[in-house]
Amino acid sequence: MTTISTSAFYERSTRAIADLRAQAGALQTAIGTGNRLARSSDDPVAAAQLRRMARAEAFAAVDKGAASRASTDLTLADNALSEFAGQITRARELAVQAANGTLSAAQRGAIGTEIRQIGAELLSLANARDSAGHALFGGNGPGSAYTVDAAGNPVYAGTASAGELPLGDGLNVTRGVTGPEFLNFSASGGPTTLFAAIKGLADALQGAAADPAQAARAALGTLDAGLEAVTTTQTVVGTRLVWIDLASERRTEAGELRAEQQAEVGGADLAETMTRLQQTMTVLEASQASFARLSSLTLFDLLR
Repeated sequence: MTTISTSAFYERSTRAIADLRAQAGALQTAIGTGNRLARSSDDPVAAAQLRRMARAEAFAAVDKGAASRASTDLTLADNALSEFAGQITRARELAVQAANGTLSAAQRGAIGTEIRQIGAELLSLANARDSAGHALFGGNGPGSAYTVDAAGNPVYAGTASAGELPLGDGLNVTRGVTGPEFLNFSASGGPTTLFAAIKGLADALQGAAADPAQAARAALGTLDAGLEAVTTTQTVVGTRLVWIDLASERRTEAGELRAEQQAEVGGADLAETMTRLQQTMTVLEASQASFARLSSLTLFDLLR
């Protein structure tokens, strides 16, 4: 006959009830959190899958931040380019006026003054700042995109490229454009810059040219070429913004798919979990009642 000591009986019963309580607690936690895994040892394979998905989610959050920054900077660049186009259009209108042979020297000089002001505005636009406070058109340069030399000519001080930002899945996007990409262009007279074209026109109208009306007519082609360079760059910027939107849509779809997989791998089936909790609580109550009844028995109860 097998004999069980009182201490062994209490120890085994206490351990069994504690295990049932732990199971009930784990099931209650699963119902509350929606997760069936409280620790990796519950299901090592599923836990590893969840860790991989969590890492992917963290990387996606970083990519989302980079995409947001790139989108903001490119939008700022697009807005600034629209202002560039507006200033060039106004300069062209003034050049058309100045090309009229009936204007006096004083009238052309006044037009030249306004064109010179346009040049100052263009320099201010070229030194606009991005979302981080850096030069919008200066690439990765630490300071202003353009400085002014001793002769009063704007000189590019930025880097050769704007740099790239990751969008996820191996995709990258150039976060902006540099000044020379649209302010430097070729016209009928050869390579030039928008600053030089504006300054040359202003100087010609204020007495630097023997025939200012002809100089104004000649400047029209150069301004047209400058405007085309700006609008072409706007198209490039718009294409990059569309690329960011497409990458964002892919990232959102991937995130939704990960969420579904996480629910399948680590999510708790509420109906099943609640049923198991009820079963466990029933067994726990029965075990506690049996333990209470058995522990109250004595040898005298058996001798009755």
